[in-house]
Amino acid sequence: MKENKKYITTKRRFRVIYLLCLFHVIFSLATAAIYYFIDVMIYLADVTVLVYVHFISALLYFLGAYVAKKGLVKYTRILFFILLNFSITITASYVGQVGSVEYLFMYAIGLPFILFSFKDEKYSVVVFSCLAGFLWILTSATDFKLFTDNHLDEAFALKYVYPISLLSTATMVIIQLFSFSNLNLTYYSGIYSKRQEAIDASEAKSKFLSTMSHEIRTPLNAIIGLSYILKDNEPRKDQVDNIEALNYSGKILLNLLNNVLDFSKMQSTKIELDNIPTDLKNAFRQLKKIYEPQCIKKGIQLNVNIDDKIPIVMLDIVRFNQVITNLLNNAIKFTEKGRVNLNIKKGLQIDGKVNVHTEVTDTGIGIPKSKQKKIWEPFTQASTSTTRIYGGTGLGLPIVKSIIEVMGSKIILRSKVGKGSRFYFKLKLDVAKEEKIVNSAKEIKFNGEKLLLVEDNPINVMVGKQILIKSNLKVESVINGQQAVDKLKEENYDIVLMDINMPVMDGYKATKEIRKFNSEVPILALSAEVFSEVKDKISDCGMNGFIYKPFTPNNLLSNVKDFLIK
Repeated sequence: MKENKKYITTKRRFRVIYLLCLFHVIFSLATAAIYYFIDVMIYLADVTVLVYVHFISALLYFLGAYVAKKGLVKYTRILFFILLNFSITITASYVGQVGSVEYLFMYAIGLPFILFSFKDEKYSVVVFSCLAGFLWILTSATDFKLFTDNHLDEAFALKYVYPISLLSTATMVIIQLFSFSNLNLTYYSGIYSKRQEAIDASEAKSKFLSTMSHEIRTPLNAIIGLSYILKDNEPRKDQVDNIEALNYSGKILLNLLNNVLDFSKMQSTKIELDNIPTDLKNAFRQLKKIYEPQCIKKGIQLNVNIDDKIPIVMLDIVRFNQVITNLLNNAIKFTEKGRVNLNIKKGLQIDGKVNVHTEVTDTGIGIPKSKQKKIWEPFTQASTSTTRIYGGTGLGLPIVKSIIEVMGSKIILRSKVGKGSRFYFKLKLDVAKEEKIVNSAKEIKFNGEKLLLVEDNPINVMVGKQILIKSNLKVESVINGQQAVDKLKEENYDIVLMDINMPVMDGYKATKEIRKFNSEVPILALSAEVFSEVKDKISDCGMNGFIYKPFTPNNLLSNVKDFLIK
């Protein structure tokens, strides 16, 4: 791309210097003819030297045009500026101050900015602009007697040469300004075009990722939801491991998807935190149970130690869980013997703030010191063999680093090859004023409230209904937005769960139609898309909140309960 750009710029300069040389051939011949007329026909001063100067200049400008045509722009520009400046100086000396020929130096001072690149050839711009300025000052300082003491008759110079000099100067400066304007217009048009291309590419990427997110999260919602339902239906002992493996695989896929989407979001926008009152001990109560089967299979030990003394804190538990999940996944993946430890401890607590120290250690393969900076880069692992043997996208640690930095801290790595690794960081968190933690899914029960589920995917309808009905909700379902609008015109519901992407009428339009006649019923979006612009659309159309797919039973029921008790 850079080479192509350089080629286009050089081609423009070829054309400009070639045309300028041809223009000055004509201009110099015309000037030589004028002075020949003055010398031979009128003879008010001896200007034979000027006739020769401008005639020879015309020949040299023609030579410059020929050289430029051959592609030797560097030499042509040097010849051009030497000729231009000295022909102005000699002419001004012979004509005298009255003729105002020296004003052409204004044209000579500005011309280097057109013929040279100020970025790459700044030295040439300065040298040739200063040369013109210096000769102008020198000509004036010597009282226009730098080359001769004999000048044209002042009355003749004032009457004929002065207007021609001013007209020539004005014409050349106007052409110069036009060239500058054209260059700026071309440059900024290019910038705007590139900017628009970048915006279009970003929008296309966002649309693609949004679509992929929806298409992947929708079946993931069914996989994770069904695994919870199967587990709650008292499976046989020989089925428990299979169900847990199904649930765990779904979560691994979800974590991978979140990593890709979060990385994409981090490239264009800053991560936004949603801090809520969080009991870390309760939040990670099931953590060991999730990861222990994998550790037992590998023959390694997993230790999870969460300090009971940590108070309820304000924390984005989703992001924090993403950090812990990525660190634990890496630790378990790269440890073949020994143990993996997660330690979350309380530090200093003062003035409503508490330090929470978190570390993940392992006795795995370790990371060479030369690679310890590289692993924080996207799509990068310690070596290509690491990717072949252990798999992974190389996105986990860059995302961990970004999240921790947004939380106001810095993650530190200590590692030795063959000994293991230690990742640790310290968060300074606000202690929650209201210690309200959402109860678990099994404790959430309703009193027969009516719920309308608007969802076009039959498997998601089946999963959602089973979770909701089990918690004592009366559930009806429709498969598109138009049916939802018709239903709400006929019956009253306590809450609506609205999918976004549906046939006939999507969730946004359906919500807008509902709000025309019913502004009271809470409408929650069931969204498989996680981009900020989707959140804005959800709010703008009149929805009250949203639930990400795939959802856990606890997440779904907690959100429903929050809006039913308002």
